[in-house]
Amino acid sequence: MTHILNADLHCHSVVSDGTLTPEALAQRAKANGVELWALTDHDEIGGQDRAIAAARQAGMPYLTGVEVSVTFVNVTVHIIGLGFDHTHPALVAGLKQTRGGREERARDMGADLARVGIPGAYEGAMKYVGNPELISRSHFARYIVEAGFCTDTNAVFRKYLAEGKPGFVPHRWASLGDAVGWITGAGGVAVVAHPGRYKFTANEEFALFTEFKTHGGQGVEVVTGAHGQADYVKYAEFCREFDLMASRGSDFHSPDESHTDLGKLPDLPGGVTPVWELLEARVH
Repeated sequence: MTHILNADLHCHSVVSDGTLTPEALAQRAKANGVELWALTDHDEIGGQDRAIAAARQAGMPYLTGVEVSVTFVNVTVHIIGLGFDHTHPALVAGLKQTRGGREERARDMGADLARVGIPGAYEGAMKYVGNPELISRSHFARYIVEAGFCTDTNAVFRKYLAEGKPGFVPHRWASLGDAVGWITGAGGVAVVAHPGRYKFTANEEFALFTEFKTHGGQGVEVVTGAHGQADYVKYAEFCREFDLMASRGSDFHSPDESHTDLGKLPDLPGGVTPVWELLEARVH
């Protein structure tokens, strides 16, 4: 029986909205048996040099990674980039532009929460932010729990910060074509992250994957923390239908918040081609 690689190609550090440093994530991934790792912070590659060094120190193969926020039919979709040159000027500039709108959005979120009796949320969220350019809903959620308004971050997203709830402020991100173009232009592979989360109609989902392919996207995250068994089967079928490679990643953010730990995912289903087969030459 051939060995199936324990690859975890989706997680977050303090450089975006995770709670661990790149170094601590590398140690955790190694301890959990990860054999190929990628750090994929939101719209940010500032942790890549640290992750490469930490993975090297742990003797663990590493792929550069990022998770780019995209607006598609007025929904935020995430596109993961893997195995790119993280110094590529167009990618660096594109991600900087994408991050640019976050602070203004965060101040609006704080003002909206104050109107429903949660004062000081922007300042409170900032205590949890490792990178001020990347303040996000997760940071607000941690503050709302700390301040005693909710028992845990899942409860926060049921009451606040989600569409139609107090504290939700939409943000227009990059276009799908831009995100895929930045990743592939820097020599990487673009992957649709956790497609089961988006709640698209069948037609919208078909449109997403068709446009993604047209722009040069090559992968889909089949096994991930947000997917169940039915999603594994469905998106393995999408791999075959759209001729895409399959990716696998926990989407780990924090030991206290994440349902799935680094390296603890089920194997990819049979009959799909792992995305890392495209990326062997780009492993650090």
